[in-house]
Parts: sequence; structure tokens; C-alpha cells
Amino acid sequence: MRVRRLVAVATTALLLAGCGTATAATSTVAPARPAPTVAYAVGTRTFTLDPAGPRPLPVTVWYPASRGAVAPGRLPVVVFSHGLDSLPELHAPLTTRWAAAGFVVAAPAYPHTRRGAARFTRADVRNQPADAWRLVRHLVRLDARRGDPLAGHLDVARFAAAGHSAGGFTTAGMFAAGHSPRLRAGIVIAGGGLPGAFAGAAAPLLFVHGDADPVVPAGVGRAAYDRTPGPAVFLALPGRGHGEYLAPGDPDFPRVLAATTDFLRWALYADGAALRRLPPDRKGPFRTPPA
Repeated sequence: MRVRRLVAVATTALLLAGCGTATAATSTVAPARPAPTVAYAVGTRTFTLDPAGPRPLPVTVWYPASRGAVAPGRLPVVVFSHGLDSLPELHAPLTTRWAAAGFVVAAPAYPHTRRGAARFTRADVRNQPADAWRLVRHLVRLDARRGDPLAGHLDVARFAAAGHSAGGFTTAGMFAAGHSPRLRAGIVIAGGGLPGAFAGAAAPLLFVHGDADPVVPAGVGRAAYDRTPGPAVFLALPGRGHGEYLAPGDPDFPRVLAATTDFLRWALYADGAALRRLPPDRKGPFRTPPA
């Protein structure tokens, strides 16, 4: 355990420390709608959050669509964070499939770690949890904005965070002390924990990691998994590297897609059948969350 923690500290030192700020919780939480039984068409929109501010945040949103509009009812939301020198659209094979499964997926392009950034620096990862929380707050306001296509369609009491590589560290950093209960679950893919992560209210987390990852060693992900105070699942991918399994056509892509989708269905739609399909490497009290 000590070795794993030392590896985790060494890796996160490359990314630097930091974690996001919370947003207020809703006072009344409506029951979750039943999990979808059919796949949706997928729509896309883009916008830039705070375009004139010091940290403008281009955002891509994929949403379940019906007859050319956002699907009826309120839909849970996933905030997806990309890795270093990447972009939201490079993860579309995964995020669009989550949208087809019934989730609104909002993916920011971070100002100093995205591909093509004018001032690229990996140290800025420490600021990204706060950016992600800024996006959560914006989506809560957007849901109440009359005339917006997403208004009334976002289940603002049911957010999850997910991310790959540096985006996985960003996701972990969102689970800091005092984080809002809006954030119900997290998925860390080929990532680990930032200092201060997993200090807030316990929330279920899924870790996905190749055990031959040359960029973020699997021990870093396993150490973060060991630190989580609540229920957690670890999906190990034998012989796999840093993310080739996120591409359709890769033999492990269906397995990763199934595990992540089932995890989101369980955590955000209270789907008990999805819980039973989750990988067996688990810790903590796994019960279907209240609707």
C-alpha cells in the first residue's frame, strides 16, 4: 500500500495539486425516471462558457434526441474531461454512445491542456476541477433559462463526472471536501487522485485502467481506488496501455463501454439490473441508490 501511495504522489506531482469548488445542492430531489430501454438518436450543440473571461471554456454537448429536439423529460448529466493534448471530439465514440443510452454529456475543452492551446501547460490540471464545477453551475442555470433547448431537460440533481488520463485526475479532484451532492458518481479512466480528492461525501466511483499503461501506471489508479471512502469498482484491462481501448474496433472497447454505461445507469437511473452487471472487483456497500 505504501508503494502505491508513493507512486500516486509522484504521478500527481507531475500534474500538480488542486481541486474544484462545490456548487449548491437542490433542496428537493425528484425521483429518477426509469432507465431507458431503447437507444436514442444523438444531437450535438456547442457553446463557450465565459468567452470574455480569463478562462474561456468551449463546451461540446451530446444529448439524447427525439424528432430533432432534446428527448422528453429530465435527463442525468455527465461532465467529461479530456486528457493532455486532447479534445472533447476525440472521445466522441464513447460520449455519443452514453448520450444514446440516455445521458446528456457536456465536455469542456480546457484552456491550457487542450490540443492547440496557445499556452499549453500540464500544471494547469490543478485548476480544471474548478472549471468543471463552473460548467456544472452553468448547466444548472441553463436548465432554468426560458427558451433554451436544454431548459427543463436536465436532471440537475443527478450529475456524474468522467475523464481520461489528466481528465481522470480532474474528475477525482471534483470529489473534494464540501462537494455538492449533485455530483452522484465518477468514472476515472487511466487516471488517479489529486491531493484533496475523495475527501467529501462518499460517492461511487468506477476506475478503468490498463495494467500495462506506460503513461499513468496501473498502481496509481489502484492507489486512488484504495483511497475512496465509498463504493468503488475497478476494471483492470490485462496487457492494455493508456487508452487504445477507447476506440471502436479495439477488442476491449465493448467491455469498457458496457461497464461505464452500466455504472452510469446504476448511479444515475437507479437501475438495479445494471448493478448486477458491473465488474466483480468492488469495494464498499454496493446498493442501488434511492430513486
